[in-house]
Amino acid sequence: MRYRILNIFIALVATVGVATSAHAQHVIGVKGGWGASNARFYPKQEMRMMWGGYTGGVTWRHYTAQRYVGAVGADIEFMKRGYSYYPYFSSEDEATKALRYTRHINSVMVPIVWQPHFYLANFRLRVYIDLAATFSYNISSTYVNELQNASGTYHFKVVRDNRWNYGLAGGGGVAYLAGRNEFSVGARYYFGYGDIVRNTNRYSGNATDGPENPFATTPRRSPLDNIYITVGYGHRLGKASEFDAFERMRENRARRAEKRRIEAERKAAKEAAAANSPKRAALQVAGGK
Repeated sequence: MRYRILNIFIALVATVGVATSAHAQHVIGVKGGWGASNARFYPKQEMRMMWGGYTGGVTWRHYTAQRYVGAVGADIEFMKRGYSYYPYFSSEDEATKALRYTRHINSVMVPIVWQPHFYLANFRLRVYIDLAATFSYNISSTYVNELQNASGTYHFKVVRDNRWNYGLAGGGGVAYLAGRNEFSVGARYYFGYGDIVRNTNRYSGNATDGPENPFATTPRRSPLDNIYITVGYGHRLGKASEFDAFERMRENRARRAEKRRIEAERKAAKEAAAANSPKRAALQVAGGK
């Protein structure tokens, strides 16, 4: 799986080189958003999506005026995410059933992004699809253990915890272009591949742990997933001449529309001429008799 992620990363980097042209544009911006996260444990455990997470950071996009090439770039995001675990969810006692273990994790996420896009509204709207390979580092974490009525700072251990993670992401959005300014709204789902805690082969149990670790035996798999809705602002850099590409695209569209109009008028004129020709009139008279 790591080789697959690496291959995707290399392909995205190669796309940057392909996308570069004389009329390429660079967009530097900021974004922020709100959403939810969860963990996928194996063997499967009773989990619930945890809402209230947030993200914010800076973005860089490099795109051309070509219609389908789209944009490539990268983000640097601070992200709050985590998961809620219900170990006694099958209990008949409602109070026990509701007990949960919750972790909040503060991460730095770096998505390497490719955005296929197309333009609408006379090139004022850019509709895009988000595809990304993601790499993250877990800075810090807190926990709330209702089973043992404890909470506090989660202390990372090298033998138990993975600070580095990776995965894929996908989503989409729309951006409004106003001169050099770009305002966007989008959504992105992050699908993790790396585990938040090491599996049983690396960390056999929590005999030396406190309430920060509720697992008698760590799960074999524990990747994190999260989804966020974001709003952003970007500023297009470069010389004014680089924006002429959009004007040429508008002119080309206008020429194509004019060409279609002229062809339609010619076709209508030919049909009208054929309908009014003497030969056709004679045939109509003969047919009437």
